[in-house]
Amino acid sequence: MTTHNLDGVKQLESMGFSRVVLSRELNLNEIENIRKNSSVELEVFIHGALCISYSGQCLLSSMIGGRSGNRGLCAQPCRLPYELIETNYSGKESILDKGYLLSPRDNCGIEFLPELIKMGINSLKIEGRMKSPIYVGTVTKIYRKYIDLILNNIELDNITLKKIINENLNIKNKETNLSDKEELLQVFNRGEFSTGHFNNLGNKNLIFKFKPNNMGIYIGKISKIFEKKAYVSLKLEHSLSIGDKISINNNIYNISELMKNSQNFETLEKGSIVTIGRIKGDFSLGTKIYKLESKNLNRSISPTFKENKDFKKIIINGEITIKENLPITLKIYSDSGFYRGLEFTATSNNFPSIAINNSITKENIFKQILKTGNTEFEFANLKIDLDNNLFVPMGVINDLRRTALKGLENLVLEKYSHNLNSNLSNNIIFNTFNIRYNKTEHTKNVSLLLNILDEIFDYTSLTNINKIYIPLKYFINNKFKNILNSITQNFNTYIYMPNIIKNKNLDSIDFEKIISEFDIKGFVISHISQIEKFKKYNLELIGNYTLNIYNSFSIEKLKNLGFSYNTTSPELELTEMNSLNQLSLIPCEVIVYGKIPVMTNNYCYLGKTNNCYSGCDKKCLQNKIYYLKDRTNAKYRIIPDNSSTITTIYNYKPINLNPKLLDVSSIRIDILDEDVKSIQNIINNFSN
Repeated sequence: MTTHNLDGVKQLESMGFSRVVLSRELNLNEIENIRKNSSVELEVFIHGALCISYSGQCLLSSMIGGRSGNRGLCAQPCRLPYELIETNYSGKESILDKGYLLSPRDNCGIEFLPELIKMGINSLKIEGRMKSPIYVGTVTKIYRKYIDLILNNIELDNITLKKIINENLNIKNKETNLSDKEELLQVFNRGEFSTGHFNNLGNKNLIFKFKPNNMGIYIGKISKIFEKKAYVSLKLEHSLSIGDKISINNNIYNISELMKNSQNFETLEKGSIVTIGRIKGDFSLGTKIYKLESKNLNRSISPTFKENKDFKKIIINGEITIKENLPITLKIYSDSGFYRGLEFTATSNNFPSIAINNSITKENIFKQILKTGNTEFEFANLKIDLDNNLFVPMGVINDLRRTALKGLENLVLEKYSHNLNSNLSNNIIFNTFNIRYNKTEHTKNVSLLLNILDEIFDYTSLTNINKIYIPLKYFINNKFKNILNSITQNFNTYIYMPNIIKNKNLDSIDFEKIISEFDIKGFVISHISQIEKFKKYNLELIGNYTLNIYNSFSIEKLKNLGFSYNTTSPELELTEMNSLNQLSLIPCEVIVYGKIPVMTNNYCYLGKTNNCYSGCDKKCLQNKIYYLKDRTNAKYRIIPDNSSTITTIYNYKPINLNPKLLDVSSIRIDILDEDVKSIQNIINNFSN
């Protein structure tokens, strides 16, 4: 969704959303502007791993590995090494940079809590994907502490609050011998933290190119090596204890022997010259050592997630009936939350038998039924209707309890699941047959996207094109006025909107002037924030694939919002594309050729910043081509845009789909660096 501007928030609010999670790329001024001009609840990402790409606008994992980051399966190719290549027009290449160039440091926004809380942000989001319980417990504990600190001193100005925060962050905690700042770093960091995109002045410290995973805390470098004894010595830059875990050259060791002057210690502090035992490996003098885990920190946090910890449970009541010659039944019901008014009765296939020795007692039954263990339920009351002198195996009682709890859980899932009503289902099926019948009567239309417009090319010589899409940036550059006039006079031309455009840039553009100067047939809408902006012109609206439409219900919403076409997501399989098109209430267009963007970044790899600055050498304006090269030597074209510090990364190879296998109304061809002759050949190949 990547809601990065006020128009996007207002659009979601008008569609019935009660809370919007803002893009991580917004700075404090932009967040505050959205807060002041909207009434919907707002959630802001405050701490944890950052993606270099705008959320929802990354296809890198999907295109190279078939694992969609948009659908929770990201393989994190952004955490792999790359080289930044500069190519001049003679073809000479030079390496400008190398390392983990797409790997940001983790975000730590604790210093911005006063501003965010005072401006009225409703929720703070902490990243925890695949993180340990120690991480979750530590980070949430610390942020809770500082949120409460601010709320309890809300009358103070932000400068004073920040001073209090910084003072408290550096106070050592007795239990862990770490400060709050050190605890955050200890549980996970990539080359320490950055402030992400919060700072209004930009961030030149966003990327850490030397290591893509947990760095830990630096504790010193090896000063002596005793190979025979498997000892190493160092001067501690940070405390170290028995039970801690350290990393040397990416090898992990548990500290089991810690010595100073030949004496063993449990803990040694910063400044101590220590010897660590049982350390074998291929390392040399000067090798850096990092502490990955602190035993004291783990021990202090562990009680917060132990199994015997009291967690909030759903309170339920039960009635069990055990009668001679009748099946055993257990009825459970609740008045709590989502379960209010629901009840489920489980009936056993077993009948009680006459007791020979020991008969079952109410105490036995009560004890077994109350064993809800790790489930979300807890009994408050249990009525027992039991005949005398009966025997029931405890396994039967346990099975009955499990069946009843599962049954109640299924009831709440059924109650709150989203099912199609019969009228909606019938309408969709009816429309499907009509649309599909119309599709088979026509050959496929061809749309052409010119990602790069070249002034020396004569595009008017192209044939067999129904629509041409031209990026917005060319319509606001007078340099391209003549070539745009020739294209718009000869083709059905549409303004191709960027997927990321902030309000300050969007509001500065005079679209009425553009429409009056050029014969524009419509807009390719790349983000929900653009819908209301362009509906008022009564021109055709085409939904771009960047809207991430994966199902027919979303397409129905597009139709209701005034769209006439939908561009199918390239993440879908061929069968999924055809199936979606068959259910679609508007025609679908599929990209059959082209190097499509796999990332949109709020970052410039040339200037190494997320915000353009005055001292930059402006390589982006030089007559050169730039690539990111991966470990397999695949080259990903990057195109920077200094008007908003946006970089687009294109796939290293083009999509190449056979149109004959597609049951769609229109195909789209995306052009990047091809000349006019090559473009025409591509059009001919895909339209025949």
